[in-house]
Amino acid sequence: MDEKDALLAKFKNELIVTGYSARTLSMYTGYVREFLDTLNVPSSQIDHDIVIGFLAKKRNSGVNSSTLALVYSSLKFFFKTVLNNKCLEEIKRPKKSKKLPIVLSREELTRLFSVVSNTRNRLMLEFMYSTGARVSECVNLKINDLSFGDHTGMVRGGKGNKDRMIVLSEKWIKEIKNHLNGKKTKSEYVFTKKNGSPLSTDTVERIVKKACFSAKITKLITPHSLRHAFATHLLESGENIRKIQELLGHADLSTTQIYTKVSIEELKRVKSPLDSI
Repeated sequence: MDEKDALLAKFKNELIVTGYSARTLSMYTGYVREFLDTLNVPSSQIDHDIVIGFLAKKRNSGVNSSTLALVYSSLKFFFKTVLNNKCLEEIKRPKKSKKLPIVLSREELTRLFSVVSNTRNRLMLEFMYSTGARVSECVNLKINDLSFGDHTGMVRGGKGNKDRMIVLSEKWIKEIKNHLNGKKTKSEYVFTKKNGSPLSTDTVERIVKKACFSAKITKLITPHSLRHAFATHLLESGENIRKIQELLGHADLSTTQIYTKVSIEELKRVKSPLDSI
């Protein structure tokens, strides 16, 4: 095993032990592998200029601010846990662009759900909207995580490896019970393939994309957009922002507060009653 492979293997183990999700593990190791591929010096000789040069090259290649921030975070964790190199501490984290999330209206959501003829797929989209669950949390959801009696569920090992409670829709509970009872192949997972194995996040993304096309929704929508809609619609209905923070699993309230800005954008679209006279 050469030095690069040894470093990547050690980095992967550090990520696993720390509790990063499979998706983050894949992204972080990919960025670090890309960085190591550009080196023409031993890892012990990596310095400030080499890192700055790599980040500048990534920026010039057209990556956005959010992606560059992810590259920086992956390198910083790698330098700290594997190389014991402090040169990243001298480099400022790239600023993320502060874009408001794209939110589906209630009318668009109704259209979206209505065009999905496959019961499993519709219930899955309804689950992500009605609970604010991330797509990774959705595909890993197990039947034992649901408590139909008190209309709640638990997300196990969410972002940051944290558990949190979610609230279940009464309408959804009735339909998911019928769906689970009618499945020929039993599984511990709620949303599965025909053989009982869990779906991949890529599959869910394709389902959302296809549903948006069928519903003639032109907004750039991903599964995460359903989570955005959950938070925004609760806030617009007058729900307490701290409760929304807990339901989303945000560690910092400032992360949740972006939805107050989304709501303001919605208010700007309201027409003055004077214009109707």
